[in-house]
Amino acid sequence: MSAAKRPPASGSRARVRLGLRVLRDWRPTVAWVKSLLRSFATSFVVLAATLWLLPGITSGGLVSMLWLVVLVAAVGAVLRPAMLAVATIAGGYVALLIGICLQATVIYVALLLDPNAQISHFSLAFVAAWVAAALSAIVHWIADAGTDDAFLAETLRRMTRSRQPAGQARPPGLLIIQLDGVAAPLLQWAVRAGNLPQIGHWLRSGRYRLRQWHTGLPATTPAAQAGLLHGVADQIPAFRWYEKDVRRLVVTSRPGDAALAERRLSTGDGLLRHDGVSISNIFTGDAPTSLLTVSQAALPTRSSAYAAFMTSPYGLARGLVLGVGELLKELHQARLQRRRRVWPRVARGGAFLLLRPVTNVLLRDLNVSLVAEQMARGAPTIFCDFVDYDEVAHHAGPARHEAMAALEGLDRVVGILSRLAAHGGARDYRIVVLSDHGQSQGAPFRQRYQESIEQVVSRLLRSEAVEETAGATADVEGWGPVNTLLTSVTSHGGAAAAATRAATRTRSADGEVALGPAERERRAIADADADAVVVASGNLAMIYLTGLPGQVTCQRMGQEHPGLVRGLAAHPGIGVVVIATEADGPIAVGGDGAHRLRDGEVRGRDPLAPYGPRARADLLAHQACAHVGDLVLISAVDPDTEEVAAFEELVGCHGGLGGWQTAGLLLHPAQWSDPAGDAELVGPVAVHRLLARWRDDLGLGPHGETGGGSGGGDSEGSGADEVSGGLPQSAERVPETPR
Repeated sequence: MSAAKRPPASGSRARVRLGLRVLRDWRPTVAWVKSLLRSFATSFVVLAATLWLLPGITSGGLVSMLWLVVLVAAVGAVLRPAMLAVATIAGGYVALLIGICLQATVIYVALLLDPNAQISHFSLAFVAAWVAAALSAIVHWIADAGTDDAFLAETLRRMTRSRQPAGQARPPGLLIIQLDGVAAPLLQWAVRAGNLPQIGHWLRSGRYRLRQWHTGLPATTPAAQAGLLHGVADQIPAFRWYEKDVRRLVVTSRPGDAALAERRLSTGDGLLRHDGVSISNIFTGDAPTSLLTVSQAALPTRSSAYAAFMTSPYGLARGLVLGVGELLKELHQARLQRRRRVWPRVARGGAFLLLRPVTNVLLRDLNVSLVAEQMARGAPTIFCDFVDYDEVAHHAGPARHEAMAALEGLDRVVGILSRLAAHGGARDYRIVVLSDHGQSQGAPFRQRYQESIEQVVSRLLRSEAVEETAGATADVEGWGPVNTLLTSVTSHGGAAAAATRAATRTRSADGEVALGPAERERRAIADADADAVVVASGNLAMIYLTGLPGQVTCQRMGQEHPGLVRGLAAHPGIGVVVIATEADGPIAVGGDGAHRLRDGEVRGRDPLAPYGPRARADLLAHQACAHVGDLVLISAVDPDTEEVAAFEELVGCHGGLGGWQTAGLLLHPAQWSDPAGDAELVGPVAVHRLLARWRDDLGLGPHGETGGGSGGGDSEGSGADEVSGGLPQSAERVPETPR
């Protein structure tokens, strides 16, 4: 079988082999030492409580108690690697039962052998052993559920259950991991600092190459994924926008709006159309299977990983343990920012206390479980978005300690997925890591100037008899994944769905879960019938004059609102105002000059100079987007710090221009070729073409899989050279996680 992975063994044999691999790969670590100390403290408290509760047993004093604790803790530390292997083979609950039996035996023998212990009845020693062992094992079980090793072992065990049976040779699969919001320069910096061992190992070993790509405008997830997944770049003008013809606010984090946008995007030729899988994305990429995808959230999901994750001790228990830890961590980190007077900063209480544990624990682990399930089933191409870093960076700052810790967590996720691909996939999976955009830092516009952007617009229009200005500038992005998850849960039957429906009373007109401000803003704008609507996406804002049909030109603006453009351009927080003209096309106006985008002619001081050499092309392309605003605003950027002023209440933002928000990353096997050579990739459509080419070279393209049939087995052998379109096998194989 040189041309294929070896067929898998039977289910029990495969689980035993995986368990032995987990045991072989285990190494003592700092975390193991911490668990040993935790075990010592837990055993002392549990044994003391047990002996106190059972009046028929008394210990010989503190020294005797410490002897019992040391013995129990030592046995537990020695057996923990074996318990991980048992959990892989038999499951977490069986490991829990075995652990209780072993600890009960140890405690029972220790009590009998302790000359200082006084036992009124022989059976009491037996009872005490089981009570203490049960309490101790449950505590350790819950705590161990939060470790990556336990989670990996349980996920591998589930993969062996659903792995496809042996068959004809299969070409390698393609796993695309999106690290939402991570800028290429930031990732390079983290690698140099030694904070990303997995990605750093890939790069330093020469197996992978890191490239930067320019996202263009808008630098948002929906616009990037429209290009990455569908190869379309002119339908998404921002994260949210207003459609004047139907007087509707569109927010792409709302499932109904995302579905509307995808209907306009999709040509049926998306990146994932050939039996691909979309996980936790905004759009599907025409994938036949979509899991936690916003545009498909209201549709029933066919995935056994949902139920397995929620009922597994390493799903729900791990989520509970780490989620509480993430909540406490957020409270502590926010307090430190206030005490140290870190600036800029925003309030980090309220809804963010819920969003961070959900996005950085529950959704992350659920995504890993869903990816593992699809790899076990042999899905050809998988595209999954992880939002951990993006959500934390919005509120803490893109280069702050909290955000960098979230990035380190994503590096561990990449390592876990690489190990899952190597040991449990039905194919040899090749991994590509990319981001959809970066982030730029700065104090929010409202903090700097004591008024919001909609208040500025309202003030400038008030003298011109404009009755009302409505705004959509609240932070809505983080609610998208949460609402998608909850909407997916409520679409199923059972007690969990009923409980979720009862707990989430806020719903959209389409019946979707609509927590957060997006639905509130949509209704407010619809009810207000405002003359002007201001919509923000990071440091990009668009103004729509609802009483004037079509896109308003500079000449018409001068007739209807002569002071608006001049007033906005003169504001110290606004760097550029873009407006269309009848004869010269769109122009970018600043406080002391103007830049004609069509040919680059500049009058006075160039307002685009602080935004880099691609600003003119970015703004010109943005003007061609559907439903672009009558006025497009980009906040001012500090020439020394490259800080921007988000029109939303965010420290880290993206959507406009300035700083690292347009610096996406692409990490791929080093010997995979690009017809353009080392030329910079500009725009998500260019990255889409490259990904599609690599997919086709692997034999996963329009003509189907060259090997056909179904495959399976472990990844110790591979004949992918015959089906990988000439890609060098040495560069493609999934590297092992560094130890």
